[in-house]
Amino acid sequence: MPHSPDNLPLPLYSAAQVRELDARLIAAGTPGFELMKRAASVIWDAIQQRWPRVAELTVLAGRGNNAGDGYLVARLALDSGWSVRVLAVAEPAQLQGDAALARDDAIAAGVSVTPWHADAELRGVVVDGLLGTGLNGPVRAPYEQAIAQVNEAGLPVVAVDIPSGLCADTGSVLGVAVQAQLTVTLIGLKLGLFTGQAAEYVGQLQFADLGADPSIVASQPYSALRLTEQRLPQMPVRKATTHKGQLGHVLVVAGDRGYAGAGLLASQSALRSGAGLVSLATRGEHVLASQSRMPEVMACAIESANQLLALGAAASVWVVGPGMGQGAWARSLLSAASVSPATQVWDADALNLLAQGVVRLPGRAVLTPHPGEAARLLGISSAEVQSDRPRAARALAMRYGQVCVLKGAGSFIATPDGELWLCERGHPVMAGAGLGDVLAGLIGSLLAQGLSAVEAACLAVYLHACAGERLSAKGRGLAASDLCAVIRELMQEHSACLK
Repeated sequence: MPHSPDNLPLPLYSAAQVRELDARLIAAGTPGFELMKRAASVIWDAIQQRWPRVAELTVLAGRGNNAGDGYLVARLALDSGWSVRVLAVAEPAQLQGDAALARDDAIAAGVSVTPWHADAELRGVVVDGLLGTGLNGPVRAPYEQAIAQVNEAGLPVVAVDIPSGLCADTGSVLGVAVQAQLTVTLIGLKLGLFTGQAAEYVGQLQFADLGADPSIVASQPYSALRLTEQRLPQMPVRKATTHKGQLGHVLVVAGDRGYAGAGLLASQSALRSGAGLVSLATRGEHVLASQSRMPEVMACAIESANQLLALGAAASVWVVGPGMGQGAWARSLLSAASVSPATQVWDADALNLLAQGVVRLPGRAVLTPHPGEAARLLGISSAEVQSDRPRAARALAMRYGQVCVLKGAGSFIATPDGELWLCERGHPVMAGAGLGDVLAGLIGSLLAQGLSAVEAACLAVYLHACAGERLSAKGRGLAASDLCAVIRELMQEHSACLK
């Protein structure tokens, strides 16, 4: 694979889980004020590394522990000869516990603390110590105005733990949020830093565990796991005597009139990612074009459920739905798919018809909805899906009893028992038609080659996203079919065919 491994841990936590972890560390013998001093030291080091010549610091302080971190950062900057001041958005006297100790420490060292007001001048590097992970409702005055001031100032901004206004659990913006160039997050990675709207606000992300006892961290429940190159499922090495019959047979059921390309893309993806055999069940008028484009794919004209069942009897995996439409032809073919014993990938119009209740799922399937399809499957709005993508992914998997891939910026893979994986890779050049068809075909191919539903979904989502990243260097205009050759390269880099 082409990317260097990152240094971030795999588990992603909810705000409540991080608070529990923090409490357990304190109970095990690390004082809270000591953790706060460690946090300030890490943040100050990050500021010096990122902006070594600015020599001026403005800390915006609220009333929680983030403010305490900010006060201690101010003291460290002052000790290093920087021009420093703290603008208190919350009355300093309101601080309690360790945050109050941090305030007193900074003031005793000579840090200037003045009340924040709408006309206050921000200078140098701005430290966002306004709101922490406990925020669960819309940002209110005066924090709303302070955040707007930060975003309008055009200065470098470092966020303490999480950009103020960003939900730590969902990545949703709670009215308004700080747009940071650097976020230093502490003790545990917050799920909201990797999904929803987070990518527009977090900037560069750095993590510090603050010297937490690894055994305590390892025993703490988490919400999700990040997909990384080092933890991806491996494809089996092929023996020298391997033949096509051992590599699965993918049947792509796709392409109503006017949508021939969807079936072609899914079939090409399955073929290029290593399936032994690929068949395409489509409208009769599409067969000639399919054979001309991909002579390796066995394209068949299918008009009825009985025809499809006969064709599909030899296939080990079905990929159903791309470009199928929602008319009588699609409904007939889906009725056949629902009774097939084959493992299946349901995408696009198959999901739309499932949401309408006119078909039922087969016994083993992977669902691959985008947010709009997910909303229809759950009976809610797309905005509700996007406002809490982790919850939506879990709800889909549990409602339908199958592995579910919720596509989008920060795709999720969820299982019916509540397990959740996050893929943070990808690039905005991938915002285009047909990329979902490529992903569906890829998942089908990996299933056919012996991976489990979860393994196939995780590896496919990651390879698909990384292929988009690799192609992003060429800029706008990415065509979905461009991905197939790059996915093939990435598969070889990750799991060599023959060693």
